[in-house]
Amino acid sequence: MIASNQNTEFARGLEGVVAAETRIGFVDGINGRLVYRGYNIEELAESSTFEEVTYLLLYGKLPNKSDLANFKNKLNADNHFDDKLFRVLQDCTKGSHPMSALRTGVSYLGGLDKNSNKSDLASQESMGLKLMGKFPSLVAAINRAYSGHEMIKSNEPDYTVRFLEESFGKKPSEFEVKVFRTALILHADHGMNASTFASMVAISTLSDMYSAVTAAISSLKGPLHGGANEQALELLERIGSAKNADKIVGEMLEKKEKIMGFGHRVYKVYDPRAKILKGYAKDLAKHTGKSELFETAEEVEKVMISKLGTKGIFPNVDFYSGIVYKSLGFDPKLFTPIFALSRISGWFARSLEYLHDNRLFRPRSMYKGEVGPIKYVPLEDRK
Repeated sequence: MIASNQNTEFARGLEGVVAAETRIGFVDGINGRLVYRGYNIEELAESSTFEEVTYLLLYGKLPNKSDLANFKNKLNADNHFDDKLFRVLQDCTKGSHPMSALRTGVSYLGGLDKNSNKSDLASQESMGLKLMGKFPSLVAAINRAYSGHEMIKSNEPDYTVRFLEESFGKKPSEFEVKVFRTALILHADHGMNASTFASMVAISTLSDMYSAVTAAISSLKGPLHGGANEQALELLERIGSAKNADKIVGEMLEKKEKIMGFGHRVYKVYDPRAKILKGYAKDLAKHTGKSELFETAEEVEKVMISKLGTKGIFPNVDFYSGIVYKSLGFDPKLFTPIFALSRISGWFARSLEYLHDNRLFRPRSMYKGEVGPIKYVPLEDRK
């Protein structure tokens, strides 16, 4: 057998291949930094709001008061949807993962938008803002449908507060808002990951922003990407308590089983997002009086770092985000839709950025099959 394209360099999974330029976000895996438009994630998480960060990702600067007010007005101009979509979401969540409902919900909204056949930049930006404005209500509605409750509509203009109000039917505390808002900021963008790449591939065809986000959601659904925090929490709950961590983790490592929530394709040091979320997970443990899950996580972290830290294996963002969401009252099946609630800002920003100098993605594969020609044998003569 002969490989064609013999002069083509092959990188499985496109690892290390540079396929686009960006000014939006930078993941420094060696030094453990995450940068949005030049700002360290730690400062943004501490001082900013999710709308401010989204504006920064989209337009390259932090907004002033007037900019922010106008931006929030655009997001809230048409931020709800009719009951028909909620019935669709109810049907989707009866036997499937909530991410399937989210994927369907975005496609449904795209089908209703008469401008979704337009590919110019202004139309793409308009579609992105319209979809993002609906996202808190969409994910909250999926939460309500999955838990067997009716949809709630809130007129709250804040992205974070509206989502929490429509999810739980009550006004969240300032502490809950701060924790959840921080989680949204930390997950907003993270390089050219699988879901972001999927959104950019879709938009490079001059499809619409709904299609780009649907492609991203489909990629995020997988357990090797957005579903990892759900699996990390399942592991912690299976371990049960801190005293079991050394034994169970040791046995898993001996069997070469993957410990979800540890290691990263880019970070070879402690994920800066995990550091921040660990602090909030600890605060939530005190706030709720339920510390066993966090204590188990801390012990698992100690065991893993002692065994694999020299190989650059440390907690990633998924390890502590699941604890945070669980402590706030979310079902683990909602963790990945919540991830999407944040990451839509990165998908939107990077898709729009790519369109400014668009080129259709068209990688090549290395053919390893027979080059022939093989003589065709009629069906009746084949053995």
